[in-house]
Amino acid sequence: MQEQSGTSVDFDEAYAGFTVYLRDERGRSPHTVRAYLADLRDLLNFSTGKGCRHTSDLTLPLLRAWLATLHGAGQSRATIARKAASARAFTAWALRRGYAETDPGVRLASPQVSRTLPTVLDVAQASAVMDHAGVASDDGDLVAIRDRCVVEVLYATGIRVSELCSIDISDVDLGRRTVRVIGKGDKERVVPFGVPAAQAISAWLEVRAQLAKSVSGGALFLGARGGRLDQRAVRTTVGRLTQDAGVPKLAPHGLRHTAATHVLEGGADLRAVQELLGHATMATTQRYTHVSVERLRKSFVQAHPRAEDESV
Repeated sequence: MQEQSGTSVDFDEAYAGFTVYLRDERGRSPHTVRAYLADLRDLLNFSTGKGCRHTSDLTLPLLRAWLATLHGAGQSRATIARKAASARAFTAWALRRGYAETDPGVRLASPQVSRTLPTVLDVAQASAVMDHAGVASDDGDLVAIRDRCVVEVLYATGIRVSELCSIDISDVDLGRRTVRVIGKGDKERVVPFGVPAAQAISAWLEVRAQLAKSVSGGALFLGARGGRLDQRAVRTTVGRLTQDAGVPKLAPHGLRHTAATHVLEGGADLRAVQELLGHATMATTQRYTHVSVERLRKSFVQAHPRAEDESV
């Protein structure tokens, strides 16, 4: 264990300071803050068990030993990689604040995580989901009308489920067919949508008042009790509608993947798709080119008579 430096602080103080940094200085979402802090608490508990009490006690061997215990406990490579990233963020912050003389996390390696291509629907399958949701709403059921609007907006815009749930009525401009959303890092962007989504929004707004309560506020999407619709309900809705439509069962993020892929296949450039999805870096957007290429390859193999002719 390192000798405690004059600038070192104990774990509780560092934990509190890092919480403020994530929430107030970096503007991370509540979900992201919870994930970082859960990982950090795991690290600090492990370190305390090794006799460490202060930020200067954190060393590279200690961090590696922590990751080794996670591996031994059967944690996935993706989980270990995420926890390693949280540890690196914390040790880098501690160094910048003067709470440590070195940054042991800068040399902490993460396990390589294989990137699988996301499941996306083809155009016909996406249309089948929208058609199924439309038919289900024909009997005037309030929840079915809302659910049709939910999937139409998710597919039309490619927004995240958290962004969908945070939309207020005032964020929607039906005349321009745009919606204002607040993405990661509290970054605002305006996203366009098409005529089917506009029609679904209009149909929902006509009946929304029947579900509205004093707790509804300006929320566009409401739950059965009148409060703002939550992400869990949206995931249930999307999973049910895709499954009932006879296509691969998706989560809301699957509709985001689908929207991005279809926009790219329709001829949009990567920069436009990056702005549409609210990605901070182009690298995140580029994975959708791999999806499109893989879909093209599969279509080629199925359609071309000599695609797999070993004699060629």
